[in-house]
Amino acid sequence: MKLIYEIGRTGRTGTVLPSLDVPQSSAVPMALRRSATAALPEVSEQETVRHFTNLSRMNMSVDTNFYPLGSCTMKYNPRLHEKVVRLPGFADLHPLLPQLRHGATLTQGALTVLYETERMLSELLGFAQTTMQPMAGAHGELTGVMLIAAYHKARKDHARKIMLIPDAAHGTNPASATVAGYTTKTVPSDPEGNVDLAALKEMLSPEVAGIMLTCPNTLGLFDPNVKEICSLVHAAGGLCYCDGANFNAIIGRVRPGDIGFDVMHVNLHKSFATPHGGGGPGAGPVGVSSALVPFLPVSRVVSRNDGSCALEYDCPQSIGYIAPFYGNFGVILRAYAYLLTLGRKGLVRVSENAVLNANYIMASLKDLYDRKYDRVCMHECVFSASRQVKNGVHALDIAKALIDRGIHPPTIYFPLIVPEALMIEPTETESRDELNNFIAAMREIAELADKSPEKVKECPLTTPVKRLDETTAARKPDLVLPL
Repeated sequence: MKLIYEIGRTGRTGTVLPSLDVPQSSAVPMALRRSATAALPEVSEQETVRHFTNLSRMNMSVDTNFYPLGSCTMKYNPRLHEKVVRLPGFADLHPLLPQLRHGATLTQGALTVLYETERMLSELLGFAQTTMQPMAGAHGELTGVMLIAAYHKARKDHARKIMLIPDAAHGTNPASATVAGYTTKTVPSDPEGNVDLAALKEMLSPEVAGIMLTCPNTLGLFDPNVKEICSLVHAAGGLCYCDGANFNAIIGRVRPGDIGFDVMHVNLHKSFATPHGGGGPGAGPVGVSSALVPFLPVSRVVSRNDGSCALEYDCPQSIGYIAPFYGNFGVILRAYAYLLTLGRKGLVRVSENAVLNANYIMASLKDLYDRKYDRVCMHECVFSASRQVKNGVHALDIAKALIDRGIHPPTIYFPLIVPEALMIEPTETESRDELNNFIAAMREIAELADKSPEKVKECPLTTPVKRLDETTAARKPDLVLPL
């Protein structure tokens, strides 16, 4: 496909500007201006529209392809909730409008959405309160760890400088803890893929501030010792953080606050119907136990005696502002509509079907792909391409081959404790027909890797850009556009 710079011809235009009715001038000093006119393409409106429409058709998305990206929960997002977000009363509302004006409420609808979503999430997660402000999952992680730090500081427990993080935790946990000022230590997994309790006990000390536990973990497994882990950390004076990135697997069935966690973030852009990918949008609300409520960020949305809602800023122990305004409102609004649409019974079906789909894939492929931990999985199954590596075919090659079959690749090479990892998450929204199509593709690739491995290593062959030298591309990117 041609670049936009290669399409146009001199004299073509896509718009006609009105004649200037003021003197033409520039405030930019001559010394700072280009020595020559910028070589911009001259194209018609039709050429421009066709160019970018054709570009969009080259993308893979949940709307166009099966997207089993592990740990990202790339499920279909109902269009009904998109319509709710576009309602003028919400879409045209400015966050700086006053709460009250001449006796009329200007923002009560939005404040009510924030308050009721917070209440529903707190009930669903098993916590006293939830802040809606964090703008992404990792932002929620940072907020949660900052709350843990504020808790220890208020108790004058300044010796706690270490955050424990299992090796099967979400990849951003160490970064979030480090940004919050902690030193991280890795807790190994046992042979079953659970936290090694003996190792954990040895690592607990008065220096440990807490543990960040992904539940279920990135192996797609639910640790049966989670309550004991929380009890051990609490006995040592630490707090327990739950990374809720994989909450889709247990939504409606398990309340993390009930099993010992003190703080948890949940991804509205994974578990609660907001499209995500490509950097956004996102929201990572954080639920907390009653002991951490005083430290929640400001502002907080509270309910008044007359039934209206208001913003509360008088919170002397708060960690302060962690996001502009009151959170990513459009994402929260989608989650609000999703929660109301499904209800508790619907949410239970979400987790049941997500787990069922993942186990269906696992059972259908385990004869051709290795598994480090041979257990029933939760929302995702993690295979290893170690068997295919013997013929020179790596996880990356399998991922590329899937593209040729119209399927977005799963997450590869993560979690790090599984060699040649293929992390597959089908979500609850995919049909059995779609799962069978994926299974057939994976089986075909496995057989091809055994009989003609060089053909797998050539993929992809059907894309506009063929096989790339990714190492060179990363180290020496070509960022110069042709003029």
